[in-house]
Amino acid sequence: MSKALQSSASEPFAAPSPYAVDDHGVNAPSLSDRARPLPRISIQAFCQTPDVAEAVQAASEDRRLSKTHVTLHMGGIAAAVAHYQESPTPNLVVLESDASQTDLLAELDELAQCCDPGTKVVVIGKANDVVLYRELMKRGLSEYLVAPISPFDLMECFSSLYNNPASDPVGQVFAFMGAKGGVGSSTISHNVAWTISEVLAANIVITDMDLPFGTTGLDFNQDPVQGIADALQNPERLDEVLLDRLLTTCSKHLSIFAAPAVLDRDFDMTPEGCETVIDVVRQNVPFVAVDLPHVWTPWTKRLLLLADEIVITAMPDLANLRNAKNLVDLVRSARKNDAPPHLVLNMANMQKRPEITQKEFEGALGLKALAVIDFDCENFGQAANNGQMVEEYNAKAKAAQAFREIALALTHRREVKAEKRSALAPLLEKLKLMR
Repeated sequence: MSKALQSSASEPFAAPSPYAVDDHGVNAPSLSDRARPLPRISIQAFCQTPDVAEAVQAASEDRRLSKTHVTLHMGGIAAAVAHYQESPTPNLVVLESDASQTDLLAELDELAQCCDPGTKVVVIGKANDVVLYRELMKRGLSEYLVAPISPFDLMECFSSLYNNPASDPVGQVFAFMGAKGGVGSSTISHNVAWTISEVLAANIVITDMDLPFGTTGLDFNQDPVQGIADALQNPERLDEVLLDRLLTTCSKHLSIFAAPAVLDRDFDMTPEGCETVIDVVRQNVPFVAVDLPHVWTPWTKRLLLLADEIVITAMPDLANLRNAKNLVDLVRSARKNDAPPHLVLNMANMQKRPEITQKEFEGALGLKALAVIDFDCENFGQAANNGQMVEEYNAKAKAAQAFREIALALTHRREVKAEKRSALAPLLEKLKLMR
C-alpha cells in the first residue's frame, strides 16, 4: 500500500487508568477509562449496512465525540475511493466492507492511491481471520473491527488511536447537582472530594460554578483572592502555569477553584468557555469535582452531560422527586452509552416531616440510591461553622461512612478489608500439616 496509509500505522490500545482498581487493589479499567474524549478531529465513515451506520451515528452523538466532526456516507470502500479522488481525506476514515480477503485488499490498495499522509483508517469487516488481520496491518491499517459492533466498540477504538497510552490519562470529571435548591449538593460534593483526597490520597480539584453564591471557600475556611471567575474571563489563556496561580491549596491532595461570591459583578459564562476551563483542569489532576448550582442554562447542561459521573442530590419530597426524574430522564436519553446517574438522598428521616419513602423514590426514578444520608443538623451545622468536613469534625458521624461509599463508587474502587484471623489459626494450620 502507498505511503499514505503506511504513515497511519496502528497504535496500541490505551493502558488501563491508574486511578481505577479492582477488588484486590489491582488496576482495572472502567468504561470511561477505555473510551476517553477525542480531540477536535474530522471523521468520515463509509458504511454498507444500516446496523453499522446506526452504530456510527450513535457514537457521533456521544459526549466523548462532542468535539469531533463526523460525516456519514453509504457505499463502502468504493464510495470512499470515488469521494477522495476529488476531496482531501480527513483525520480518520472508517470503512465497512463485506468483500472477500482478495477483493478487500485490492480495494484498500486502490484507496491508498488517493489517501493523504497522516490519515488513519479503520476497517469494519465480517471475517474474523488472523491472516487477514496481519495482511491489513502490513498495509498500515490503523485497526480492523469485526462486525457486529456497538457504538462503544467504535469509541474505544477511536480513543486508542488518539489518546497516547504512554501519558497520564485525562482526569475524571464528577458533576454534582441538586434536584432542588437547598438540598445540600454542594455539601455532598465538598465532603466527597475531601474524602477522595484523604482516604484515597488522590489529587482532586473542586470547581465551584456558583459564581455569585458559591460556598467552597467558606466550607474549607479559605478566602482566595483569585479563582474560577478569573479563568472564565479568558478561557483560552488558561494553561498549567496560570491554573497553579488561580487554584487555592487546601491540603496535600485537595485544591479548590473558588467562586468569588460577590454580587457587584456580572458573569458572562458560555458553554464553550466553561468546557475549556474544565478541560484544562482535568489535564492536570486525576479527579475534578464540578459543583453545579441549581440553575438551568446552556453551560450547566453542557457541563452536566459531559461529565464522566453524575451525582444528583435530592430530599425525599414531591418537588425533589419531580425534578430528579426530569434530570434522570434527560441524562439517560442524552448519554445512552454511559452508566445512569448516581442518586443521593440527603436530609432523610427528619422527625415529624412527611417523606416519600426510599423505595417509592427509587421506584419512580428506576434508580437505586447510592447513599441515604440522614438529617443530622448537629454534625453538619458545626462542621460548616468550623470550616471543616463532617469526618474532620466527627469521624464517627454516620454520614462520614456514606461519603466514603460515594467516593469509592465514583472512583471505581472498593475498600480492601483485612480478614480477621482467629487466635486458633496457627494451631489449626499445624494440625493440617500433621495429616
